[in-house]
Amino acid sequence: MEGKILIVEDEEKLAAVLGDYLRQSGFSPFLIADGGSIIPWVREHRPDLILLDLMLPGRDGMEICKEIRTFSAVPIIMVTARIEEIDRLLGLELGADDYICKPFSPREVVARVKAVLRRVGSGGKTTTGLTLDESRYQAAINGRDLDLTAVEFRLLQILVASPARIFSRQQLMDRIYADQRIVSDRTIDSHIKKLRKKISVAYPGEEFIHSVYGVGYKFEPGG
Repeated sequence: MEGKILIVEDEEKLAAVLGDYLRQSGFSPFLIADGGSIIPWVREHRPDLILLDLMLPGRDGMEICKEIRTFSAVPIIMVTARIEEIDRLLGLELGADDYICKPFSPREVVARVKAVLRRVGSGGKTTTGLTLDESRYQAAINGRDLDLTAVEFRLLQILVASPARIFSRQQLMDRIYADQRIVSDRTIDSHIKKLRKKISVAYPGEEFIHSVYGVGYKFEPGG
């Protein structure tokens, strides 16, 4: 088996389907429906990744995530039925590695699980040949200069520093514009579009910066 995956989900049919898809992909899934049982199980069995639903009987998913982070760095993918919740979760910086919104396809979940485990297995390092020179605000892929503006460089730097982490547009704006100037979501989208175009010229056929519908962006080579 590739890894032990704990599925924390109180919808039994959904949990069973996820378990089947993960098993078919070579994983060893375990199901827990009650929030109160998770911490002892994680301490005893040490899973390789946790799919953690936000709304659970017995205990809130956010509280569980925070407590797990006090004793374990196990990758956690938070699951929520409300897209608008993700922005709040990101702001709380609970220590989750990724977020998924219901409804989702089981294949998407399996792909996200594999992507997070790949990243953790490589120590969070990318293998894109990407280098960043903060002193000169220069970025290059395999030695080829991307010719970025200062804002584009900062955007890329923020995303690359936390592979697979989803950043909302507001979070990116807050980090880039320290003077709190008023800019719109479209400004960030425009910068991301230009950044993607420059990367695609230097590294054709590979997408590094991914849009997360209704939420924001993340850096994940091959994700």
